[in-house]
Amino acid sequence: MTQQTDRSVTTPGTPEPSAQEPTALPLFSPRTLLSRALSVPLVLGFSVFLPLLVLVQPGAGQRDSALWMQLALTMYAGTRLSAMILTSRRKLLAGSFWLFVYMAMGVAPFAQSVLGRTPTPVVGARTDLTEAVSLVLIGCVAFDIGSLLARQRPGRERNDRLRPALVHRRRLYLLTLVAFVGSALLVVKLGGPAVFFTSRQEIISSVEEAGLAQADSQAGQAIVRGFGTVPALIAWLVYTRWLVTSRRARRSVVIIAVWLALAALNLVVNNPISNPRFWFLTVLFSLLFTVFPVSAALYRIALSLGVVVALIVFPIADRFRYDDANYRPIQTTSPLEPLALKDYDQVGMFANTITYVQSGRGHTYGRQLAGSVLFAVPRSVWPGKPMDTGVAVGQWMGATNTNLSSPVWAELWIDFGPVGMTAGFVALGYAAARVDRRYARRAVRRAPPGSLIALTVPLVAGYSFILLRGPLLQASGRVAIAACCIALITTFRQDRATGLR
Repeated sequence: MTQQTDRSVTTPGTPEPSAQEPTALPLFSPRTLLSRALSVPLVLGFSVFLPLLVLVQPGAGQRDSALWMQLALTMYAGTRLSAMILTSRRKLLAGSFWLFVYMAMGVAPFAQSVLGRTPTPVVGARTDLTEAVSLVLIGCVAFDIGSLLARQRPGRERNDRLRPALVHRRRLYLLTLVAFVGSALLVVKLGGPAVFFTSRQEIISSVEEAGLAQADSQAGQAIVRGFGTVPALIAWLVYTRWLVTSRRARRSVVIIAVWLALAALNLVVNNPISNPRFWFLTVLFSLLFTVFPVSAALYRIALSLGVVVALIVFPIADRFRYDDANYRPIQTTSPLEPLALKDYDQVGMFANTITYVQSGRGHTYGRQLAGSVLFAVPRSVWPGKPMDTGVAVGQWMGATNTNLSSPVWAELWIDFGPVGMTAGFVALGYAAARVDRRYARRAVRRAPPGSLIALTVPLVAGYSFILLRGPLLQASGRVAIAACCIALITTFRQDRATGLR
């Protein structure tokens, strides 16, 4: 007789499981206990306590349907952000979406409604603001519906058998050369490295003096700065992952020297002093998840601290926007007032876009989106090329500063109306869920150093803050440059001659 061994281990006095019953798994793990312990205070804090804290603040805001719709939106976004933090998977795209919605479309405009103060005037009727908040909430629900539809997608096993995209080593060297050349040209064109450590106002003045920007659009400036910043960031991220995941790379003096040179280059062209805060958030977000690609704890901390950064750090970081002569510090006794005076004009600009369309301009039926996709076509070739949506609405409002936001809700609505906007968010939720699921399966400890999905998803998640804020035309330059850089280094070959080792 052949003796069969049982791999299960039993303790004395414990009955063995029968053949018909599977061995029971532990009911709780430390991570499960931690998640359950945090779930109640986290959900209540984001969706109940913080909104109520804002609601009871003294202010001159109207207590009408717009305010209560804003409260509902804030509570909904707070609940969904809590779910992203507590999930067992790292959902970078969905997590960044809900972090942006909670702060830029939820808490900040809610504080503005309570205080009766806005960073950008809402020129239309109060009903337009109510409509804008309602449409934002509809878009959020549509995003969730798209995420649910992605769960029903068949053929996951077939897609897992596809060859993963990897980084081509020799093309990476070419990208590194492009990064140094592009950044050097930007530095020389703007007058040297010192200007990058002054203020964003000085950078914009240098761009205009060099003749690199147009008065009626910010797209040209974004393209010019994109060539000097994006290749440097992507090359640095690739080398960072290479060093983090490969012991052989950490023993190479050449690779370490190139990484240090790229770090110094990014310190100049991608520092938080001379760059918009949302772009530096992209740099920080992508770098964190490149250095710590499989850390669930870091993912949860990043989303949780993102709320603190948006509430406290972003208003303070406005110090770097102006030089000493033009900087005016905020004089306030309310911790919420900086939210009403600074960056978060997204809901108000959506309401202004609705008023702009209803004033007789009408929907553009894809024209604004076409202008974003074809951003590189010069106006000499396309005389009727549309301006940034934020610029167009700002000029119609008579605003002095037309560098205004245009959230993706407004971009979809001005082109396709409420039905097209809803369909667009269903598609966004579906795509985000699919990418997040594939990232969770492939960005693991055993993934190769050149795994491209482990590099691109954190970069897209970080840049999604800029895309969601808008305008799309202004953000398209860096998107196109990043796509070209990633296409340059992409390969599907898995041999030792081309891969990172």
